[in-house]
Amino acid sequence: MYTLYIANKNYSSWSLRAWGLMRELELPFKEVLMPFGEASSWRDYGKISASGTVPCLVDGEYSVWDSLAIAEYLAERHRAVWPADPVARAWARSAAAEMHSGFNELRSSCSMSCGIRVRLNHMPGALERDIARIGVLWNDGLRRFGGPFLAGGTYTAVDAFYAPVAFRIQTYGLNLDSVSAAYAARLLALGSMREWYASALQEKWRDAPHEVEVARLGTLLQNLRES
Repeated sequence: MYTLYIANKNYSSWSLRAWGLMRELELPFKEVLMPFGEASSWRDYGKISASGTVPCLVDGEYSVWDSLAIAEYLAERHRAVWPADPVARAWARSAAAEMHSGFNELRSSCSMSCGIRVRLNHMPGALERDIARIGVLWNDGLRRFGGPFLAGGTYTAVDAFYAPVAFRIQTYGLNLDSVSAAYAARLLALGSMREWYASALQEKWRDAPHEVEVARLGTLLQNLRES
């Protein structure tokens, strides 16, 4: 059985990608959560991950330490990770890679924190461009391949890579066109996403850098996490 090392569900968007993909495709795995904010956390990450980061997938003697690499590793063993159609598969891989390496302003201005609701103090132009690009990309995939998921009728890795964006939309009240908003709501309604969200609300760990960054960028409207 696979072992997947992740960080806090409230904060760790990178962990959600691998965890959500495996959960939604019903790939059996053992979850090991190693929270941010613990004094030894970075040392502990280094013991299981070559990069000292999570997520990290361990399969017997093999260790895979990047969310995109994890998706590709799983795809070599499980067909459902990427779409079967080669055109849809190429599009899905391109869109996932764009998320993996891009949207830097969205990451900076809208750090993932599932259990709160925030009003941004300022909407930078670069953030508006990131949100607009996501809308264009989502509309393109849904139109080309017929939905309800980005590359067709079934959930694949490209949906997993954009799942953290759905939480950011919910947290910061980001405005998208109706088609994109409906897709984000569809992601949030998935069983894997509801399970992740429920666990995130129950976490009592608080990572100071994340909390300070959110306070700097916006006004806290609601805190739904357990104290």
